[in-house]
Amino acid sequence: MFIAICDDDILYMNKVKEMIEQWGKDNNEDVSVYLFNHGDALINSYQKSKIDVIFLDIMMPLLNGMDAAREIRKTDQVVKIIFLTSSPEFALESYDVKASGYLIKPTNYGRLCSLLNDCKLSIHHEPKFIVVKTEAGFQKVYYHQIECIEAQNKKVLFYLENNRRIDVLDTFVHCSKELLLNDGFYKCHRSYLVYMPAVDHFNSLEIETKSHKKIPIARSYTKDFKEAYFEYMFKEGGSSYD
Repeated sequence: MFIAICDDDILYMNKVKEMIEQWGKDNNEDVSVYLFNHGDALINSYQKSKIDVIFLDIMMPLLNGMDAAREIRKTDQVVKIIFLTSSPEFALESYDVKASGYLIKPTNYGRLCSLLNDCKLSIHHEPKFIVVKTEAGFQKVYYHQIECIEAQNKKVLFYLENNRRIDVLDTFVHCSKELLLNDGFYKCHRSYLVYMPAVDHFNSLEIETKSHKKIPIARSYTKDFKEAYFEYMFKEGGSSYD
């Protein structure tokens, strides 16, 4: 687990770090802990790193903890946020940013362990995802949300369920390489990759997804795609199409 602590009180932050590392030893969990003394530093590093849990002080100079959490939630709805506070009066406001809880200072080790145990359970059952770079920063995209991806100029368009789209600042080759390592994704055209569970129906010329996105099938891929689709659906126990 990758854990960040953001607090302008360096001594307190180090104490929390020691508690987290002790929890890791007690629970046979590898932890990497990163320290930040203000919200801007956290956000700047967060965009470049994978972080599972953030312990975030609410009262800080410059960017306070609540505003930092709101900024993070613009691109990540999944990371666990636990607020550090001297007063429980912020508990209600913490629901606005989907916080996983809060710790009253001085921090109680038992309470910290309880929250980390909950986070651990949730994280280890998290669906598979890919981290992509957008103009807003790095973002998690769960595989089950993806219907297809399309190469377009210097970007890759991720078409998601419910007719949503994310423009990714990456190459099609790089995105495809990562996704094709996972069962369910298939290249049906030199510019398209489709996620099998998102297919509603197809013929020899094109695929239509559940959100009615139409994807061409290259002639050279038609036979292999059909075989791959039925093999995947049979393995998953799903229905098939003629």
